[in-house]
Amino acid sequence: MDSRSVVRRYYDALDDHEYDALEDVLAPGFVQRRPDRSFPDRESFVRFMREGRPNPNTTHELVAIVGQGETVAARGRVLDSDDPLFEFADFFELEDGRIVELETYSR
Repeated sequence: MDSRSVVRRYYDALDDHEYDALEDVLAPGFVQRRPDRSFPDRESFVRFMREGRPNPNTTHELVAIVGQGETVAARGRVLDSDDPLFEFADFFELEDGRIVELETYSR
């Protein structure tokens, strides 16, 4: 699976609440940084997505996924039903077909 397909699978797993699949696309040493919080490891990120998301019924509408090699960027909107909540840009670093780092920006 190429890097852009791995990133697309990440969003599908989030939107479909497939937390085992989400864990599979994240490397054991995964970290995420975003404006409101950071997750230092895969377990805390997956636990938050499973149990702590403020609105677990959102979906990601992707506008673009671009990348070369192990670096991928995605831009889109988070929707609640069909209503946009905010826009985001995610920057992924991958190793061996899994996401090791995610930097998220939103507005």
